[in-house]
Amino acid sequence: MDPKLLEILVCPVCKGGLEMHHKEGELVCRPCRLAYAIKDGIPVMLADEARQIAADEAGAA
Repeated sequence: MDPKLLEILVCPVCKGGLEMHHKEGELVCRPCRLAYAIKDGIPVMLADEARQIAADEAGAA
């Protein structure tokens, strides 16, 4: 994923910053504990399709 795109993307729920989790292929919002999948290089920024993550999982980058 383009680093410049990551700089401008925000969580659609809280408008906070996102972290790239390369291993999982997801963008993670720690405060909301949501993981947004990246499919074919395109982030799916829909809250309804985000995966809820455990509090301890949110800290792993």
